[in-house]
Amino acid sequence: MKIRKATNRDLDDVERMLSESDLPLDGVKENLSGFVVAEEGGRIIGAVGLEKFGSVALLRSAVVAEGHRGGGVGRRLVERILQFAENDGIEELFLLTTTAERYFPQFGFARTTRSAVPPSVKASAEFQGACPDTALVMSRRIAAPASRA
Repeated sequence: MKIRKATNRDLDDVERMLSESDLPLDGVKENLSGFVVAEEGGRIIGAVGLEKFGSVALLRSAVVAEGHRGGGVGRRLVERILQFAENDGIEELFLLTTTAERYFPQFGFARTTRSAVPPSVKASAEFQGACPDTALVMSRRIAAPASRA
């Protein structure tokens, strides 16, 4: 299995997997450059995205194809996207979930409130209606802010 940055040719496969998992497609096309995909045998078997808003970002659209779940694909994808976030100077990540509340704490995410989410992230398609209002909000600090000498 290979983890790599998504390209435009991956869009159909990523959207298909998201649809099959009842996850929102809003904003995926516009933010595909922030996605990484897992590829095996020439097939996309997983994806996760990072939607950046300055020094904060939204982790979104984490999905693994049926038949490949439980084998570490999701873990590798999340670990890679966290690396990219750190390398890009992201200070804090947010996510919305209706099904993975118990999955993301292993990566350092903790429950938070919608009021703790910066306005720029709240303006994303996911917060504006792609995810239901009942979705749980989680956050994780990534990097300390750069010191200002």
